Amino acid sequence: MTGLRERKKADTRRALSDAALQLALERGLENVTREDIAGRAGVSLRTFSNYFSTKHEALTYRQTERLRRTIALLHERPDEEPLWVSITEAILGPIHDDFAASTGDANHPPNRAQLAELRKMLADGNLRNTFPRNLFDDFTAAIAQRTGTDPELDTYPRLAAAVVHAVVEATTDSYVTLDPPVAYPRLLRAAFDAVAAGLPAPTDRKF
Repeated sequence: MTGLRERKKADTRRALSDAALQLALERGLENVTREDIAGRAGVSLRTFSNYFSTKHEALTYRQTERLRRTIALLHERPDEEPLWVSITEAILGPIHDDFAASTGDANHPPNRAQLAELRKMLADGNLRNTFPRNLFDDFTAAIAQRTGTDPELDTYPRLAAAVVHAVVEATTDSYVTLDPPVAYPRLLRAAFDAVAAGLPAPTDRKF
């Protein structure tokens, strides 16, 4: 019974977060209220408040939940698999699933109006401040476990986690500015493939 209850709670959280993103892309985040998000998700404002304090928390939940799934997947990847293959697949798996569920095609690029709203959201300090920093520590610990290193004493797991963070940041910046638009999973996989290859100098432009 507890498992069913927890699944329902998780489904409500995801529905509210998805509603927040849909409305932000349609109207601009500044024009979206908590009441709007609750209404789109089909719940009351009181229910919204049981899960999130602000619309910014609702909007960033999907990203934090996706990183939690990534950490769990990284722990599950085969021990003999190269580290950067494991990291790439652990990160791309949840992103691919979420994008496919949202659009029907994970590699479907956004339109220019959506990208304009995404650029505004990325510039919103309230969104960045709601992301739980402890998840980066958990990701570093997962890398340390996989590589047999100490996350407190060894530089490697922290360096690898910092590289992942830099790849995601750089890819996101490209994603919201490229014209014509390119699907985010394609950009991210290409970026991690480049890191796995030692980040050689580019010989041509792929996008």
